[in-house]
Amino acid sequence: MPIGKVKWYDAERGFGFVSNPGEEDCYVGRSVLPEGVTELHPGQRIEFDFAAGRRGPQALRIEILETPRVAKRQRKAAARKHSPEELHGMVSDMVTLLEQQIQPDLRAGRWPDRRSGRQVADILRAVARELDA
Repeated sequence: MPIGKVKWYDAERGFGFVSNPGEEDCYVGRSVLPEGVTELHPGQRIEFDFAAGRRGPQALRIEILETPRVAKRQRKAAARKHSPEELHGMVSDMVTLLEQQIQPDLRAGRWPDRRSGRQVADILRAVARELDA
């Protein structure tokens, strides 16, 4: 099986091309990606079987040899799931929840009930992850 490098792959369109040493570049369709893989990255090394198709060589099966290195900037952008406007709404809802459900219990010298405490803790963690990304 030849080893080649991904030239380009468009995840939205579901195909791309990989270099095939000593041969014509090989077409790679979404259907031949290994289970759990949704895209390939330029320069990523893969091993593949191929056959002649109507429009040239076509990959039949691929095996990924190295995971792509994603730039730090891309990782941070990918980690953020909400826009600033959505995050503003989350923070506003969180403050309201704290004021209405948690503060009265604390003011009365009691811990909040387990359900309310867990709900608020989950929201605080989600907001913290967004702010930290």
